[in-house]
Amino acid sequence: MKISSRQMVKAMTKILLVEDNEMNRDMLSRRLERKGFEILIAINGEDALVKVINEHPDLVLMDMSLPIMDGWEATRQIRVHFAPSEMPIIGLSAHAMAGDREKALAAGCDDYDTKPVDFDRLVDKIGRMIKQNAA
Repeated sequence: MKISSRQMVKAMTKILLVEDNEMNRDMLSRRLERKGFEILIAINGEDALVKVINEHPDLVLMDMSLPIMDGWEATRQIRVHFAPSEMPIIGLSAHAMAGDREKALAAGCDDYDTKPVDFDRLVDKIGRMIKQNAA
């Protein structure tokens, strides 16, 4: 069986999903695993920082509204250690307030999306970012 380069990229891609809502975390992690991604889980910003340092994921999906340390601060802290070319971050928020996208980008996110997640659009964003970093 021949494996396409897109399938190889996905199979080797480790994603850290930072999400405090159990239902959202469960649904999104299962769907991403079915697409061939390896999924790591963090439930707050502090946990995300530890996993980023220890596990070196290829990409982070960061909920911006988190307990203990919010996604805004966790993203800023990740950027102290990793440049966007080393570890892209996609910010996710259910609060689609005016200016949130700009705020997420200013904090260090490479892209931003709203919840509920449009799964196909999110997978396309992940694929584009992984390809950019592989080039």
